[in-house]
Amino acid sequence: MELENNTVVTETYDENSIQVLEGLEAVRKRPGMYIGSTGERGLHHLVYEIVDNSIDEALAGYCDKILVELLDNGVIRVTDNGRGIPVGINPQKGIPTVTVVFTILHAGGKFGGNGYKVSGGLHGVGASVVNALSEWLEVEVRDGKNKYFQRYQYGNIEKDLEQIGTTDQTGTTVTFKPDASIFTDTTRYDYDILLQRLREQAFLNGGIRIVLKDCRSDAEIPDREDDLCFEGGIRSYVEFLLEKSKKERLNNEVIYLSGTSGSSMAEIALMWCTGYDAKVMSFANTIHTVDGGTHESSFKTSLTRVINKYGLKFKFLKEADSKLKAEDINEGLIAVVSVKLVDAQFESQTKAKLGNTAIGTLVNNIVADKLMQYLEDHPAEAKLILDKSIASSNAREAAQKARDLQRNKSGIGNKTRMPEKLTDCISNDPTKTEIFIVEGDSAGGSAVEGRNSTYQAILPLWGKMLNVEKARVDRVYGNDKLTPVIVALGTGIAENFDINKLRYDKIVIMADADVDGSHIRTLLLTFFFRYMPELIETGHVYLAQPPLFRISKGKQHFDAFTDEEKAEYIERLGGNADVQRYKGLGEMNPEQLWETTLDPESRTLLQVTLSDAELADQTFSMLMGEEVEPRRQFIEENAVFATDLDI
Repeated sequence: MELENNTVVTETYDENSIQVLEGLEAVRKRPGMYIGSTGERGLHHLVYEIVDNSIDEALAGYCDKILVELLDNGVIRVTDNGRGIPVGINPQKGIPTVTVVFTILHAGGKFGGNGYKVSGGLHGVGASVVNALSEWLEVEVRDGKNKYFQRYQYGNIEKDLEQIGTTDQTGTTVTFKPDASIFTDTTRYDYDILLQRLREQAFLNGGIRIVLKDCRSDAEIPDREDDLCFEGGIRSYVEFLLEKSKKERLNNEVIYLSGTSGSSMAEIALMWCTGYDAKVMSFANTIHTVDGGTHESSFKTSLTRVINKYGLKFKFLKEADSKLKAEDINEGLIAVVSVKLVDAQFESQTKAKLGNTAIGTLVNNIVADKLMQYLEDHPAEAKLILDKSIASSNAREAAQKARDLQRNKSGIGNKTRMPEKLTDCISNDPTKTEIFIVEGDSAGGSAVEGRNSTYQAILPLWGKMLNVEKARVDRVYGNDKLTPVIVALGTGIAENFDINKLRYDKIVIMADADVDGSHIRTLLLTFFFRYMPELIETGHVYLAQPPLFRISKGKQHFDAFTDEEKAEYIERLGGNADVQRYKGLGEMNPEQLWETTLDPESRTLLQVTLSDAELADQTFSMLMGEEVEPRRQFIEENAVFATDLDI
């Protein structure tokens, strides 16, 4: 059989077509492969790579202080008091070892020998990648006798390693300036982002002191400094997470479990609080494994098994077939799982998921043996944990019944039965349609008349909406304000959520520009964040921005969104203009609503994004949760920033 090829060849494809990228050139060509992105996240990742090298020294027992300084023009300086990177001639390359570390990929003390038994991974590219992506980098090494210095530009050696003095101190200082031609979005570091990561490292390495200083001349808070040292280690971390959650503790003390197997060790700290959400954070060799891995999955599996075993043994659970599920036991759980092991196997350069199976066995055994012993030794606290888990199980079963009932009544899961108040669009293409969730029937009526019916759907909501922050999932199903939203979107919620079933590309919350409208927006955002977070993560949720004023004179008119814009338009019209204050969307006629809020050519939409899920979680808990004191404190601290209140 012959294959006929009718393609006309216009370019030569031969041995000269294959490009070989040598050394650090590959990093500069494809930086995203090494640091994840060239945006803000990748920029901060450079600092983490250098700090992680200092942490490796700490794990080896040779470093107990790390200083990170933010300098002007995007420059970062990281100093530790470890042993100092070796400066002797590397036998393989014939150049100083420190030069090898900063100029050759996959070179470091993590591949065997006597460098590091435990480290943040085997990729060994951290220092060289930072160098490759920097406009310049300088390294100073102190070995207890002499001080050495070398400088690089764009990853290349600018000058050979030289001895610049003597010293009785040891350690390494790395100073670098990220390359603005690589990080085109920004080269300015966010102090709070760095603080969160460094605080995390201080918790995971109890007793190590990490200092972060903002030395920039244009710092938002001049001379800001945080000195981070936590003798309690991950126990202190759980206490910290509890404090940020704004919830009350269920058990009095943090439960701490640890154990070793050969050269590997694992430690776990956990407690339960009065909240409904679970917060489980896992780490391998101090690297945050955001996608989990064998250590995290083994912890969750073993935890479920132990709680059920205890419940059956002490008659909290009556029958073996009435076992609690993981989601029941995890309600209100705050836990940190930290493992340290030789030859950590991560699934990517950014080390998001751990793959070592043996460490999972160790974690499983620790939880199985030591948590059961803890529960038997603390029956009062064990009862609190079981009671909460059983209450969660009952709510889950009630939610299932409510879900089934509501599915039959209102059509959840039935594509042919849409909410009564929904005025749908003509198009069935979910990539081109949008739904406006509108406050009030009056505004909904105007929106229906003013919309483009081809691709715009309108769903009016009215009355008081459920605050899901104070309710379990069983109350969400059957709620007459939220059920229409669930049915219209088509994705389901919580564990039944499926983004592939989303019926609209844009979900636009359209509420009045007043206090009530702000409350409705917040309630809906709380619902989406708690039960449909992927909608926000994938950029489907928007806030409409209706104008506050219409300024008219003769046949000319402008819509203003702020007092400043209003004044500007009045001046533009020569003064003495008519100013209409929109009291609500319901006051706009269909033409005005289309022109100001619905028309893609002239409207303003704010996309709801999620840059920091942990901070968002804390904020929703604080603003919408049961605890009044944290909310009162927030209002008192921020009232001074509130302007243009419509009350």
